[in-house]
Amino acid sequence: MTDDELRKVANEVRKGIVVGTHAAKSGHPGGSLSAADILTYLYFEEMNIDPKDPAKADRDRLVLSKGHAAPGLYAVLAERGYFPKEDLETLRHIGSHLQGHPNMNDTPGVDMSTGSLGQGVSAAVGMALASKVWNDGYRVFAILGDGEIEEGQVWEAAMFAGNHQLDNLCLVVDHNGLQIDGTIEEVNSAMPIADKFRAFKFHVIELADGNDMGQIRAAFSAAREVTGQPVCIVAETVKGKGVSFMENEVDWHGKGPNDGQYEQALAELEAAGKEL
Repeated sequence: MTDDELRKVANEVRKGIVVGTHAAKSGHPGGSLSAADILTYLYFEEMNIDPKDPAKADRDRLVLSKGHAAPGLYAVLAERGYFPKEDLETLRHIGSHLQGHPNMNDTPGVDMSTGSLGQGVSAAVGMALASKVWNDGYRVFAILGDGEIEEGQVWEAAMFAGNHQLDNLCLVVDHNGLQIDGTIEEVNSAMPIADKFRAFKFHVIELADGNDMGQIRAAFSAAREVTGQPVCIVAETVKGKGVSFMENEVDWHGKGPNDGQYEQALAELEAAGKEL
């Protein structure tokens, strides 16, 4: 797909995030919107996957280590054809397969159940090691939050990945600068992020605009060429990207839009889509 085509898909994914969190009257729209472009690129361009065969053995895996951004993952999976887009309206409802955090047992296309921050990346490292041991050839991607990497378990996993030269592993840090209690600086900043991952023997790619499809393409293209080291893409993003009143607002870390906010958000995304 071209960058313009991917931008259109990402805009639809953003609509799905808004639809889901409005229907749930809860959820995490801010961090879902910041990662929407990266998720779109991975599922529509980068990863070896087949929505008709979600469990195929040689598929690439994605672990949403920042599991609270499940509305973004669900929206891109629905857009890709893993399940009907109408299911997004059941987000967090009793009996729905789309719960507040990803569940690999219930949702087609989810490769790992996540939620407790720091644990998803450890599972991703294990998957990458298994692919190497069994010569399965698949790649593993994991998306982490910049608040999440305050967790010590992240760095245990990173140390293992670097020491074992897991060059089939690509981590993406969604660096939007905000977490549930405020800015990362106010809470417990992990900066400098890039230097830390380099110290753990990662090849680091610094992505200046993680909401720009052309730059995203260049970053993942570069990552594909790396051998002998795992890769970490540190992506500068905007929390709430695409919805004006959610952008860079920590309050939108974990709440759903009301009816008026829902209508405004969809109107903005509809207008943005017409310009793409």
